[in-house]
Amino acid sequence: MKLNEIKDNEGARKSRTRVARGIGSGKGKTGGRGQKGQKSRSGVAINGFEGGQMPIYRRLPKRGFKNPFAKVFAVVNLDTIQKAVDAGKLNAEDISVDALKAAGIVSKTLDGVRLLARGAITSKIVIKVDSASKAAVAAVEKVGGKVEVVA
Repeated sequence: MKLNEIKDNEGARKSRTRVARGIGSGKGKTGGRGQKGQKSRSGVAINGFEGGQMPIYRRLPKRGFKNPFAKVFAVVNLDTIQKAVDAGKLNAEDISVDALKAAGIVSKTLDGVRLLARGAITSKIVIKVDSASKAAVAAVEKVGGKVEVVA
């Protein structure tokens, strides 16, 4: 076999359908859009429109409450930190929000970083975060580490 003899398998590449290019193409005349009317034209966006009837999103009552002051944390779990320490991405003695960001564990800090207790931790770590669950603090302190919650 030579480089100039290499080709794709049969049916690996399918050519694009050229719509509205004559009746011989099979997608001519109306171009697969049916017939006449608003939807046969381009630039139609009638999501939620119900033909003059009151739309369902206006018929149904509003429900629930969205707290405008709620904090949204970036979540970090113990097993993720343990993997990073084992891989040498984090220094176990000094883990901060900036260190987590630099290691690629957290991409956006949002309203801060919260430590959660998923997985197990075996290294003795010192970590500074904005929030932590009780179970995570207990797990870190059990192996001799320390969690500092920065206000």
